[in-house]
Amino acid sequence: MSDDKPAEKKRGFFSRLVSGLSKSSSKLGESVTAIFTKRKLDREALDELEDLLIASDLGTAAALRVTDRLARDRFDKEITDEEVRETLAEVICETLAPLEKPLQLTGTDGPHVILFVGVNGSGKTTTLGKIAVKLKREGRDPILVAGDTFRAAAIEQVSVWGERAKSPVIKREIGADAAGLAFDALEQAEREGRDTVLIDTAGRLQNKAELMDELRKIVRVIRKKNPSAPHETVLVLDGTVGSNAVSQAQAFLDAAQITGLVMTKLDGTAKGGALVQVAEKFQLPIHYIGIGEGEDDLQAFNARDFSRALAGLEG
Repeated sequence: MSDDKPAEKKRGFFSRLVSGLSKSSSKLGESVTAIFTKRKLDREALDELEDLLIASDLGTAAALRVTDRLARDRFDKEITDEEVRETLAEVICETLAPLEKPLQLTGTDGPHVILFVGVNGSGKTTTLGKIAVKLKREGRDPILVAGDTFRAAAIEQVSVWGERAKSPVIKREIGADAAGLAFDALEQAEREGRDTVLIDTAGRLQNKAELMDELRKIVRVIRKKNPSAPHETVLVLDGTVGSNAVSQAQAFLDAAQITGLVMTKLDGTAKGGALVQVAEKFQLPIHYIGIGEGEDDLQAFNARDFSRALAGLEG
């Protein structure tokens, strides 16, 4: 009986994933159906499909791979909209599968330090909190750092997640030096024998040079305490921003050594294809995706499930 529970849980999340990505998949599916109803796969249809995929935030490279695959296999033949969506899912999965990578917190000297970065409103602090809860359930002993010292609401949010994760929260007064706070948190984690440090940072607009400089300072100060830290720098992207996620990712890559991605809010957007574009351009590992507010709505990324849900196909 217990052997069925992981499969049931996975199936349950796939159903929520399909529901969460319904805006993105409906936009794609309806347009594909309109193009390919009772029609051969001719050059005009391929051009229309390419334009559609680019407009859906998949990016030019992925769009071209889909149309090239279809042209190679089915050109000038009758084709159904479902066959087109199957090819779309295959190409997306091939693109993303090598980047499917869970957070693996092993092999570090001292506490494993994870820095969370992203623009305002990306879901960064909530993501940190949900990951803290997951880690606690897995038997780790995290400490949370309220490093967004500009906003009282962010400090309070980390405190709430600390309570949920039954983990201590390191915080200071509004306006305190975030880099110094991070340094103190690492010292406390070492002193108390904690194995994980999760550091929130102020939300940054990618065009604000002084805020990006502060992020670089946090990294420098952390490395004074542990030269190998931060061991992970996770960029949290808001799925609703579409192709703008590319410029955000570029800015944070310039400021910090990003090691992986989390994309949130995929349940509230028709622009879920942007994950394909960002991941492909920067070849960044994808750790989690978020499709809702609940703790269990942040799940380890699965390329096949995501690809099929985005294309509007059954699991």
